Amino acid sequence: MNINYDLARYEYDMDKCVGCKGCVWVDHIYMPGVRFGIKCPSNIYDPFDAYAYVGRSKIGLAFLKGKLDYSDKLLDVIYKCNLCGACDAGCKRNLDLEQIPVLEALRAKCVADGKGPLPAHKKVAQNIEENGNRFGASQNNRFKWLPDGAVSSGADLVYFPGCAASYIDNDIAKATIEILKLSGRAFATLEDRDHCCGHPVAEVGMIDQAKKIAEANIQALKDTGAKTILTSCAECYKAWKVDYPKLLAKSTADMDYKVIHLSEFVDDLLEKGQINFTRDVKMKVTWHDPCHLGRQSEPWVHWEGTRGKAGILDQPKVYRRGTEGIYQAPRNILNKIPGLEIVEMPRTRENTLCCGSGGGAREAFEDYAQSIGAERIEEAESISVEAIVSGCPYCKENFIKAGKSAGKDVKAYDLSELILMALK
Repeated sequence: MNINYDLARYEYDMDKCVGCKGCVWVDHIYMPGVRFGIKCPSNIYDPFDAYAYVGRSKIGLAFLKGKLDYSDKLLDVIYKCNLCGACDAGCKRNLDLEQIPVLEALRAKCVADGKGPLPAHKKVAQNIEENGNRFGASQNNRFKWLPDGAVSSGADLVYFPGCAASYIDNDIAKATIEILKLSGRAFATLEDRDHCCGHPVAEVGMIDQAKKIAEANIQALKDTGAKTILTSCAECYKAWKVDYPKLLAKSTADMDYKVIHLSEFVDDLLEKGQINFTRDVKMKVTWHDPCHLGRQSEPWVHWEGTRGKAGILDQPKVYRRGTEGIYQAPRNILNKIPGLEIVEMPRTRENTLCCGSGGGAREAFEDYAQSIGAERIEEAESISVEAIVSGCPYCKENFIKAGKSAGKDVKAYDLSELILMALK
């Protein structure tokens, strides 16, 4: 068992949960009112404590003590969670207990015991295994959106579009390469070795499969000679930056490549004056912080210590508190677009509400995912904006679907699309 996914390692973290609900509620010093005061998506959907970390921690303890058997309801509780990190960031304001590692280890145990993941997740894993993408589409169609001559062989930057931009929302991929073209930055791709980042299998507890994907993708990048990989997908960004080192028992700093999100890349270009926005985009928008670009994107620091009596550590440990994610770069970009008005939602930055699609929810619990998307849209409506902008294709997809289902009129854009609007 990978040490980072061993449930027994987190017995202290589960046992010392005091049920304060810091994992559920936005701290009152950040929250202007009660209406949008909950940050745990699954506890919004089902207010029973089992559908929050406070309950799932007790489930984990019961597992360790052999007091709990598997059931369909138990698997529902474990998997109807977005792994968004809201609970983790909330707890680390006070107690430094590890929540996300516990939730991931619960799923890894389900898989190891032959009880997980859910059928919908197994289908995604099969698609990745057989076709190299989560949708089961033909690998031959992965780069159909890419214009002839756009790629420069031997470039020091590799663009990794991800499954969604490659197959479902080509506008994101097209906008990204147009931005690269306008910036004058040459780029390469992983060509026929460009496959899924593996996040869909990692997040449902299929650790061995995720590790194989990580190793294959890292080798594919190494073989290009490039040291920097660019992604316009927050999920891919988190996979390369956090999941890969975690799966390989390393730290992010130990990896021999650097991954950057499009928001970081464009923010740097604007700061250096290498591109400038020349077109007005007259719109009132709000920025939605994707979980995997914000609180979940902090560098992973590998730790092999133990936590003993009274929580004493036998060696120093760096905690990921959710505050050092990519928050400012997209806001810098939006604030520089002429004509654009940006308004913040009540739940923002490390206290943001997940869009609802992460953690395998979009595949296994579509009603749940869309209900959380609709909740976030209502929050956007409360500040009277025309559109929600995000840096993750799955956020955009879920907002569009949830909006249609709920009869909402708020539009959803990817950051790449607004950048291109302002450049051309």
